[in-house]
Amino acid sequence: MSAAPAYGEDKGGSAGPGEPEYGHDPASGGIFSSDYKRHDDLKEMLDTNKDSLKLEAMKRIVAMIARGKNASDLFPAVVKNVACKNIEVKKLVYVYLVRYAEEQQDLALLSISTFQRGLKDPNQLIRASALRVLSSIRVPIIVPIMMLAIKEAASDMSPYVRKTAAHAIPKLYSLDSDQKDQLIEVIEKLLADKTTLVAGSVVMAFEEVCPERIDLIHKNYRKLCNLLIDVEEWGQVVIISMLTRYARTQFLSPTQNESLLEENPEKAFYGSEEDEAKGPGSEEAATTTVPARKPYVMDPDHRLLLRNTKPLLQSRSAAVVMAVAQLYFHLAPKAEVGVIAKALVRLLRSHSEVQYVVLQNVATMSIKRRGMFEPYLKSFYIRSTDPTQIKILKLEVLTNLANETNIPTVLREFQTYIRSMDKDFVAATIQAIGRCATNIGRVRDTCLNGLVQLLSNRDELVVAESVVVIKKLLQMQPAQHGEIIKHLAKLTDNIQVPMARASILWLIGEYCEHVPKIAPDVLRKMAKSFTAEEDIVKLQVINLAAKLYLTNSKQTKLLTQYVLSLAKYDQNYDIRDRARFTRQLIVPSEQGGALSRHAKKLFLAPKPAPVLESAFKDRDHFQLGSLSHLLNAKATGYQELPDWPEEAPDPSVRNVEEEDLSLIETHVGLLGEYTEVPEWTKCSNREKRKEKEKPFYSDSEGGSGPTESADSDPESESASDSKSSGESGSGESSSESDSEDQEEEKGRSSESEQSEEEGGKRKTKKRKKVAEGQGDGSSSDDGSDSSSSSSESERTSETEEEQVEPASWRKKTPPSGKSAPVAKEISLLDLEDFTPPSVQPVSPPTIVSTSLATDLEGLTLTDSPLVPSLLSPASGAGRQELLHRVAGEGLAVDYTFSRQPFSGDPHMVSVHIHFSNSSETPIKGLHVGTPKLPAGISIQEFPEIESLAPGESATAVMGINFCDSTQAANFQLCTQTRQFYVSIQPPVGELMAPVFMSENEFKKEQGKLTGMSEITEKLTLPDSCRSDHIVVQKVTTVANLGRVPCGTSDEYRFAGRTLTSGSLVLLTLDAQPSGAAQLTVNSEKMVIGTMLVKDVVQALTQ
Repeated sequence: MSAAPAYGEDKGGSAGPGEPEYGHDPASGGIFSSDYKRHDDLKEMLDTNKDSLKLEAMKRIVAMIARGKNASDLFPAVVKNVACKNIEVKKLVYVYLVRYAEEQQDLALLSISTFQRGLKDPNQLIRASALRVLSSIRVPIIVPIMMLAIKEAASDMSPYVRKTAAHAIPKLYSLDSDQKDQLIEVIEKLLADKTTLVAGSVVMAFEEVCPERIDLIHKNYRKLCNLLIDVEEWGQVVIISMLTRYARTQFLSPTQNESLLEENPEKAFYGSEEDEAKGPGSEEAATTTVPARKPYVMDPDHRLLLRNTKPLLQSRSAAVVMAVAQLYFHLAPKAEVGVIAKALVRLLRSHSEVQYVVLQNVATMSIKRRGMFEPYLKSFYIRSTDPTQIKILKLEVLTNLANETNIPTVLREFQTYIRSMDKDFVAATIQAIGRCATNIGRVRDTCLNGLVQLLSNRDELVVAESVVVIKKLLQMQPAQHGEIIKHLAKLTDNIQVPMARASILWLIGEYCEHVPKIAPDVLRKMAKSFTAEEDIVKLQVINLAAKLYLTNSKQTKLLTQYVLSLAKYDQNYDIRDRARFTRQLIVPSEQGGALSRHAKKLFLAPKPAPVLESAFKDRDHFQLGSLSHLLNAKATGYQELPDWPEEAPDPSVRNVEEEDLSLIETHVGLLGEYTEVPEWTKCSNREKRKEKEKPFYSDSEGGSGPTESADSDPESESASDSKSSGESGSGESSSESDSEDQEEEKGRSSESEQSEEEGGKRKTKKRKKVAEGQGDGSSSDDGSDSSSSSSESERTSETEEEQVEPASWRKKTPPSGKSAPVAKEISLLDLEDFTPPSVQPVSPPTIVSTSLATDLEGLTLTDSPLVPSLLSPASGAGRQELLHRVAGEGLAVDYTFSRQPFSGDPHMVSVHIHFSNSSETPIKGLHVGTPKLPAGISIQEFPEIESLAPGESATAVMGINFCDSTQAANFQLCTQTRQFYVSIQPPVGELMAPVFMSENEFKKEQGKLTGMSEITEKLTLPDSCRSDHIVVQKVTTVANLGRVPCGTSDEYRFAGRTLTSGSLVLLTLDAQPSGAAQLTVNSEKMVIGTMLVKDVVQALTQ
């Protein structure tokens, strides 16, 4: 429809010379022309008998409406043509009437008989348009006519007309709510519709009219789940939202067992391990592990919903992806929620409006499910082109995701953001640093030092925000930070931002005993400028005066009286009231009020440190993705997300007769007739899909990291099934997804070791394929023809999957994980038999060579690999107990950190394990069992020790990659008969290797690592620790660092690199003859630097 040229022709068409242009709005020309001549040309064209002129006129009128022009005065001329026999004209007339029927109700009522005739038109578009116009005439008198029309349209053979009937239901309900019962009958009828075109619209009508009638959904639940992938995007969002609420009322919480494990984690942990060790026959034992509560079994319908919504995470519509994400967050087990993270991160590449909504939801999710987004940390880094609100939301997410492992990276990002020109963003960044310091105690000192450095910033707003955050951090440990309080006191002359001045005054008043000389002087200065201060500052000046009067009345008595006198006559009544109240409380009077005796307890009471929490902490009680969640306030029409039921309602209410389900397997014709799908087409298509099948989120795409579901293979298979079925047509996909759901449930039950013999054969075939390198994540349930009943699916519980799958994983991992040690097994065992004497920790007298090495290190010509052995002791700490002989039933195990490079992997810490058998029987088959390791940590096991005779000892070497963290590596020491759970936690000094460098190189690298990468601590060396030899010995015993040459005698320098990331660690000790010393550690890894400072200070001051 070329609307614009047609409209342009109107300028000269019927308008003669001197006449106004009737096709234009009067405001654009012909201002003084008479109104009765407006649109005369269009009216004439509509009154002719030629359909071509009528069609041209209607095109121009609709074009006017599209451009926002007012065409309501043409209503009488247009409504006469509603009976036109030309279908094209009639369609445009109905488009016009839908727009203006509500405004011109009286004129529309005159043509109501014509609309009723239109409801019987053979063309489905005309029937739908007539119903749409009829429902747009909002006059109570025609409610019975509308009801009749909706009932007839609900039985129409065309799905398009039935869809329009569903749209008309909420309009009629808003006009007359008394019709609710009749409308519910229509909704119930339309819910039983098998076409994808109607599904979304009728669910929307259900949500508007009777959302509380959950019983209407029971029979249609499975059909809606199966049709979901083929419904239009708007309908998918509505259906998913409704099914989320439905599932919360009909199924048990999938996290109930996880909460039970949290109550008794130790018992559950050990129990599950022992069950795994017993092998496949331990199912009865598994069910009795937690006798207090019946094991959770996921309802097959619950699983059906999760499986059929998962492919929609790849939808091009952001609204659909967001709807599926909120469904998984509210309904899925914790192990499966991680799959939504990648899809949400993908949405961050969309427009800023979409980013804003997605980040709001991610910020809420990341509080409870932090691990889900940790692999995608870099996706939340802030770009300079981001709008301010997006920057602040990304900052919120980064703060929520910060933990001890990634905090150095996050803080480095924050350091960059502070230099931004966006002041609101800078203020939010400083607050984020404060939250990180609160949540992660190890970096509190580092963050505090960084914020103190910001106090010298030129920008006053940065300084002010830093002061406010420092105040909150100092409340946590004020006694250690007297110097910072003094520094802040000096800033009162320069900082003019009221909030910052008030924070400084509060700090000085609260901790006045730490600054007894400075506090009275600050009060004196503030008394001078009292009248010019802001109200918030004046209140804190009164507080400061009261506290100083109670603690140091000799110096501050007159000042306090002066301040209270000024406040007594202030313009603000709050300040006047506070001054009177304070005077009566602290100044003794003749009456001697009861409260004045407790003035000190009132003013100087210890106050709890503030808790810096996320603004999104409590938002998850709103349904994610809703307007209420976005606004953090209950919006009109919002429906609360129901709580999970204590006991599962009867699942049989969702059962449907076989004849009804068979109707789903149909194609829908243009006019709505049903055609049966040939059986051979379904089979051939399914076989083709099985050949091309791939996992939903393959490993090559990055997966979802450590948060991937425990049963991700069947999930990914079903996802790809549903996805491919969506590409093969609407009706066909619905039928195939239904049959594949049954196959999927069959496959899951076979994997949980409760299948028949055929399942076992398929599993063995699958293992053979994996061994030959042909297993590409294909499903093990190919060719299962029998339909699975719901009872078989119910037996597939989450707990059984947890027990079975790790066992199979454990069996499969040794060939890949131990391939390197197996190749060296013979040589390693031969070496182990002869190496124990050389592996023993070096005794203290041999460390004398270290000082000699430090004196001559500038002249050494040895290669770099020899330097560590020269400059640091062979072992930092002595033997540490791993397993006591009593707990080990005669097997005693110790370990030492050898500080030698580990031959298998240079990034691993070499740990020597010493075994001794104090029992009377030989111990056979000593090896490392399945490790339970945090993300990033890995273990290179030692070769199996076949036998350890009574009274004998043996030593083995194993490598552990701690990933530059002090998290413990938990693993099992196994013999032929027992398993022992042990853990090795490294001191921070063992996570690094020494580096040799010159003095100039040291200074150059140190200059690069300043700001938050530098940690400084003052200490006093005892008399026993003043000599060079003792200082070097103590430092190198604590940390595996190499000595760096130094030109001065009172300065010691050491250097090393962390084993995993290779980050430099530089340590400088500046010692004075008096014993005062300053220790400085420079490192990108701020957590390691902070911990190293504490360990070295402790070693030097003992």
